[in-house]
Amino acid sequence: MIRLDPATANPSAPPTVPVWARAADGAMHDADAAFRAGAALGALDTLARAQPAWAGAWRQRLALKCAAASMRLAGRVEDEAALRDAWLLCPAGADPGPAGAIFGAWRQLALQPPAVSGDRLAKAAEMLGLAWDDEALADLCAEIEDLTGSRRPAPFAAAAIAARVVAMRPDAELLAWWLADLVLAQSLRWPRPLPLLMAQAFGPAFRGEASGKRIRPGEKGFERAVCVALVQAAAETCRLAAELSRRAEKLLAAAPKLRAKGAGDVIFLLLNEDAVPGSLVTKNLSRFAARRLFERLQQFEAVRELSGRPTFRLFGL
Repeated sequence: MIRLDPATANPSAPPTVPVWARAADGAMHDADAAFRAGAALGALDTLARAQPAWAGAWRQRLALKCAAASMRLAGRVEDEAALRDAWLLCPAGADPGPAGAIFGAWRQLALQPPAVSGDRLAKAAEMLGLAWDDEALADLCAEIEDLTGSRRPAPFAAAAIAARVVAMRPDAELLAWWLADLVLAQSLRWPRPLPLLMAQAFGPAFRGEASGKRIRPGEKGFERAVCVALVQAAAETCRLAAELSRRAEKLLAAAPKLRAKGAGDVIFLLLNEDAVPGSLVTKNLSRFAARRLFERLQQFEAVRELSGRPTFRLFGL
């Protein structure tokens, strides 16, 4: 029988972004947009610092959403389902392909503290399909240090680093959005970044009011657009947290009823990953036992099958 820590089994309800901050009141002044972004980030701050049992799955689901939006920017067609396949069905140690590598970059952003180094930026750029020389990456690291030391408000620091990257390399917008979330986390002193802004890059916040053309990093109105986008991103992220909290509660309630020897390992993965292969094999769980375990969890409505396939199935909260 699986024994659970009551502190993680019964988490408090996630916060929400105030309704007035989310209200669409037509064109907003820059100061109003910044004020609303502050309110939204204030609500999200509690979640970013908390460690509920389902926090890992929440962060990785955010990474998946940003990776899916990245596909459009990269000129690719993979959706969330295809990205899950590229990552989870890839043999250990094998190349997940360009789409899988981009997904991996967003996963790593969500997993690691928001520290910067030339090596980390080089790895992120490589995973995002970019080649940068060491001198340019060193300049970028110095720019990030200057921004975080300037005490500029977090949304404006995020906008500034994105604009700087695109000014250096117009073809590097993927890295610009990746770094925007990292600098946002640094400015807010979050323990780990939350993948947020890339998922909003093609949304209404970044459409010009007159032309309807997408506002790119560094263009007129970009800082205001970042503030508006953060309100939407925070609201969606809080809603996702509430949804996963309810699903995790069902999973944790079902856990004591599971008798499989490796059930604890599966519960841990489901709480910390976006998805888990139904064919999972561990030292305590065979493929056959895993299939039976996931069937049992489905009977309890404690997991969802995410692929829609009869084979090579994927499960998650």
